[in-house]
Amino acid sequence: MNWIYWSLLSALFAGVTAILAKVGVAGVDSNLATAIRTSVVLVFAWIVAYATAPLAALRSLTSRTWIFLVLSGLATGLSWLCYFRALQLGEASRVAPIDKLSVAFVILFSAIFLGERLTLMRGAGGLLIIAGAAILALE
Repeated sequence: MNWIYWSLLSALFAGVTAILAKVGVAGVDSNLATAIRTSVVLVFAWIVAYATAPLAALRSLTSRTWIFLVLSGLATGLSWLCYFRALQLGEASRVAPIDKLSVAFVILFSAIFLGERLTLMRGAGGLLIIAGAAILALE
């Protein structure tokens, strides 16, 4: 499968995640709910990694790789904590579009930090995402 199929599957599972999380976070501290979810992700990720890659591959990782993966993990953790709190306080159909503003941030950050081209189409797409999120959140 190419990247488009994997991206669509990611979006599908993210949509399912929002609904399941909204139901699961009801009446529970959002940080505790995030910790439970993260524990499941941790175990699941290690099972998949063990099944698909030799553990010896850990030794081949550079310090740069470790640093950026740890920073990415911290950013993910902060994102999940904020997302679960937002789900606890708001409607899933309003929280999820705001969360997807991450796409607009990725467009901007990839141009600034990765040197990816910010084309007219990408810029327009980012602006449409921002407009769509605002319309859905403010409805």
